[in-house]
Amino acid sequence: MWTIWISIVVLVVLVGAWGLAEWLRGRRRHQLSSTNQEQAQQRFRLRREWLEADFLKAAAASGKPRGLRWVDCEFGNDVQYACDEEHGLLRAFVSLTIRFEAIEGGDMEEVEAVGNLRAATGVFEYDGDRWIANPRAIFNLSPNQAILHFKHRSVSID
Repeated sequence: MWTIWISIVVLVVLVGAWGLAEWLRGRRRHQLSSTNQEQAQQRFRLRREWLEADFLKAAAASGKPRGLRWVDCEFGNDVQYACDEEHGLLRAFVSLTIRFEAIEGGDMEEVEAVGNLRAATGVFEYDGDRWIANPRAIFNLSPNQAILHFKHRSVSID
């Protein structure tokens, strides 16, 4: 009987310790991103060309949208920064215009609108040390609209 109670107490203590560790880790990440926001934004501006190339390469390799090949991606000047407080990440949302072409023999080959330019927002994430290109394009939303849609806290440094 005592062994059952001891096992329950040990289990509760372990679960509590794990929960506290996760909470502290998330809080530390959030504090790190909020205290270094200006430095992170400066790093983004300095590495932007490379990050844009990484974004296009990763997005083209993703196979999305299905049946289309990424031909070109023109990045705009509109860059908005926001914090994803749930994951403790600082993100940069950049306006972009994408041009696709149909993959030969694919479902989209006969679709006339494939060649139309598409407005989207590209997402980049700061992990506390460096910026990473997230190969995800958010179509039909501006950077500000994407921030609102994903319920991030907007960050602006004047």
